[in-house]
Formats: sequence, C-alpha cells, structure tokens
Amino acid sequence: MNKVQLGSSDLHVTPVCLGTMTFGEQVSEADAHAILDRSLSRGVNFIDAAEMYSVPARAETFGATETILGNWFAKHPAARQQLVVATKVAGPARGMPWIRNGSTDLTAADIEGACNDSLKRLQIETIDLYQIHWPARHVPAFGMVYFDPTKDNPAVSSIHTQLEALGHLVKAGKVRAIGLSNETPFGVHEFVRLADQHGLPRVATVQNPYCLINRTVENGLDETMHRLGVSLLAYSPLGFGLLTGKYDDTGIDSPDAPKEGRMAKYESMRKQRWGRTESLAAARRYNALARANGMSPTQFALAFCYTKWQVASTIIGVTSVAQLDEDLDAYGTTLSPEVLAEIDKIRWELRDPAL
Repeated sequence: MNKVQLGSSDLHVTPVCLGTMTFGEQVSEADAHAILDRSLSRGVNFIDAAEMYSVPARAETFGATETILGNWFAKHPAARQQLVVATKVAGPARGMPWIRNGSTDLTAADIEGACNDSLKRLQIETIDLYQIHWPARHVPAFGMVYFDPTKDNPAVSSIHTQLEALGHLVKAGKVRAIGLSNETPFGVHEFVRLADQHGLPRVATVQNPYCLINRTVENGLDETMHRLGVSLLAYSPLGFGLLTGKYDDTGIDSPDAPKEGRMAKYESMRKQRWGRTESLAAARRYNALARANGMSPTQFALAFCYTKWQVASTIIGVTSVAQLDEDLDAYGTTLSPEVLAEIDKIRWELRDPAL
C-alpha cells in the first residue's frame, strides 16, 4: 500500500487504518495484541483510538483501549517508530458522567487534561494525530438529521478557544497534527479559517462515517475538504456489520442473529442509526449486488471505500486476526463503472438511511 499524506501535515499513512474501539470490550488484551502484531506485519502503519473507547461506552471500560495499546507499545518499543498513532478527546459528555463529570463543554483545560491522560495510557511521548471526537456546539450527528438553532449553546467554548488549546499541545510537542471527527462543512471551514487567521495549526483530517448506507460526506463535505486540503478518514465502512451480510437472513433482533455481532450483542447499538430498519434493508440490497458480481459483501463494501477519491484512509474495526486478514485482502479490489452506476441507483432510491 502506498502511503498518503494527511492534509498539509507531515503525516504519511497507509490507506487502511486499524481502528481499535473493540479492544477492551469485544476483544481481550491478548487478542488485541495479536491483531496489532498481525496488522503491523502486514504493513499497516496507522492506528486510531479514543479516550472514550471501548465501545459501547461505559464507565468500566473508559480508557481501556488506550491502556491496551500502551501495554503493547511497552512490549514492542520499536513499533512506536513505525506507526502513526491517532486518538481523540471526547466532546461534551452528555449522558456519560464518567467523562469530565458529564460536562456539557469542551474547554482548553479539558483538552489539555485529556491529552495528558491519553499519553499516560498509551505510554508514548507524542500523539501523532489528536482529534476532537465530536463538536462542542450542537450539530446534526450520530443519527440526528437536522440542525436546530434553538439547541445551540453560545456558552460552550468557541472553535477558536479549542484551536488555541490544540495549538498549545502542538507547541509543547505532545501532538504532531490535529483533526476533527463527526464534523460538518461549517465546522471544518471555521477551524481552517481561524487557523489561517491566527497562525494556529491547520486541521489535517476529519473522521466521519462513510459507507454504502451513509454517503452523507458527499453532500457537500467532500467539496469543503477537497478545496481546503483536509483529508477524510472514513469510519464504519462496513456499516457496523450490516454490510458484511451477517444479518441478511436473520435481521439484528432475531435469536438466530450472530451472537458475537456488535448489533446483535448490544441493545444500545440497535437503537442507533445502524439499527434502523431502513439501514438493514439498504444493506441487503448492496450485499445482493456484491454477490451478483462475484464478491463477498465485505469485499464489495470495502472496495467502495478503498477506491473513492474522497477517502484518504479507511478505518477498519475487527475482532479477530481472521477479520483483519479479510479486510486487508480486500484492498486492491476495484469496482467497474457499471457496478458503481448500480450502486448509485440504489442510493438514489434509498438515500442514506444510516445518516
């Protein structure tokens, strides 16, 4: 895999990134370390984490993923020099009192404190890419469809304040580059505009959902990022497992659904955008199209992300070495213009049900 540059930063990463949010919940530490070993041996140089992981988020596993990664780095110190390490500071922690006591803000002190804590758990001196996991301001994200100005809270820390805090971390050598996640075109533009205006670090990346059942990135965010030189990190390329075909026959609520499947295992996740009836119905259409063209649904869905011009790196989340190999083996698969046209026909009919 040829490496790609993230934004205007000095970070160069593989176009496939190992996501780690399953580590510490679905994946034990020993199995996580085996996955990390295999990923590194196969040439992946990019891993992504977050302070709030494992998922589903709960007090007992807050920070568990970073701790598991830190223990692996302690055992393999040379690996640190080969990897680009990304993690995230949680946004306002509504409904999660174990994160900053459920604060509804993201202050400069919050950002600095979270970064210091992540560095300790990761057992590293510098985070290569430090991202804001979700905005402090009200935005339509995580399944919310519309922006509602009545829910805006002018008292939360401004984008400028957050950017200054990130700039202090870069200046202190704790962070190399910065990024955003679950952002909107407005947010990306404001972070870039204020960085250029005040001589602060420019965001290198935005990590947003992008897959066959959620292509909302293409509703204007892709133009914003292209023109501003910001790279997309695509998460949930398999639609939380819906695009693997594992739920095609059973659905996600059936007693016959795969027991270890994330959607079947965790009721809280079935209540999210990926658990909508419309999301599974759309996934089944794409999965059928994959099979009709001689591909597995997983190979098909990943090929879509791997080959789109909008995507700099696709974040894959796995629970086993076998899944990791399957996802990496899909790299290099291409989709014909005719198949891409069929994909667009389905999207025109069903839109983005998991937005």
